[in-house]
Amino acid sequence: MRKPLGMRLHTRLWLASVMAFAIFTLLASWVVRQTTEPPLRELVVRNSQGEIIGSGQARFRPPDVLPDENRPPPPPGLEYMPYGKFGPGPEFLAHMDDGQVLHVHMPRAARTFWTRPPNGFLWSLSLVALAMALATYPITRRLTRRLEALQQGVQAWGQGNLAVRVPEQGSDEVAFLARQFNQTAGQIEALVQSHKSLLANASHELRTPLTRIRMGLELMGDQPSQTMREQIAQSISEVDQLIEEILLASRLDSPEADLGSVETVDLTGLATEESVRVGADLRLLASPDELLVAGYPRLLRRLLRNLLDNARHYGPPHSELVIELERVSPETLVMRVNDRGPGIPTPHLEQVFAPFFRLPGSAEGGVGLGLALVRSIVKRHDGRVWCENRPGGGASFVVELPVQEGQA
Repeated sequence: MRKPLGMRLHTRLWLASVMAFAIFTLLASWVVRQTTEPPLRELVVRNSQGEIIGSGQARFRPPDVLPDENRPPPPPGLEYMPYGKFGPGPEFLAHMDDGQVLHVHMPRAARTFWTRPPNGFLWSLSLVALAMALATYPITRRLTRRLEALQQGVQAWGQGNLAVRVPEQGSDEVAFLARQFNQTAGQIEALVQSHKSLLANASHELRTPLTRIRMGLELMGDQPSQTMREQIAQSISEVDQLIEEILLASRLDSPEADLGSVETVDLTGLATEESVRVGADLRLLASPDELLVAGYPRLLRRLLRNLLDNARHYGPPHSELVIELERVSPETLVMRVNDRGPGIPTPHLEQVFAPFFRLPGSAEGGVGLGLALVRSIVKRHDGRVWCENRPGGGASFVVELPVQEGQA
């Protein structure tokens, strides 16, 4: 089951942007409040008993950029008191109950170049922008560094370094893509390595019969004996069989290869024919008379024939050889090929399906592709194959295949 993803990358980027914008707005608002004139409101004057003894409002302050001739006139009664006479800061006119008019001034500290509008606002805004850039860079850099690592890995892999892998960090889309890339790269590397091994082993296997043919041609003279003819014919047959199995293995590895049409195959009938060919016993274990699968008839016959030939080759002469067919579930059937040979050591139960693998100390014979073809054919039919050792000696090759849809 695929591991659930964490917070998605676009969500994290969106949250980072929202948080950065929110911080910027708050800081910008704070800067504006610190560098501009506070709002001027109504003025209320109270005595020590809390009674209102006067009220007033702020004097109109024209923009500082207006020349003196464009400034509006001062309020009536204060012509003698120019605005800003006592310094910068808000000024209020309070009319007292006894008829007095009070002038209230709230001085403000002298401004410098760095605090005088608009310089103060722009300078503060620049500092806020710099702080935002420094704060958000590690976040975005952390998010994009893995993308750069993935890009470099893909580039190196595309240049031929099939062993390259990218780091799998986190649980978002980038980490999921890195895991998928590593998995795909591993499968392709294994496939390429398998093809290289197949080619190397095929070259080695071809040398033996070709050498025998060459030596036979040199030794047979003008009048070849019947024995020499038979040996040369056998060597040619081995070469032909090896080439045929190599070509079939290559076609099975290619999903686009044309293997024929998919048909309904009766495994009971197929097993009956092959058991008669090699003298094996056929047993139906709690199964109907017909066990139908959808597949390639030629390949399924090749599968069963390879298993039987392998069992007959490694088993004692005239030893027990049994084919068992069983419907283990409504969707699955199992075919077993049981022999009474020497069995397979536990460490090699999986290796026997590798191309050109031979058990240590086993007798020569065959080209080493029979069981590898069995596994490839089973995979083409969406099944499984494995090997087990039987109680009392011998091996059992188990093939599990899906039942044809619609079969009762």
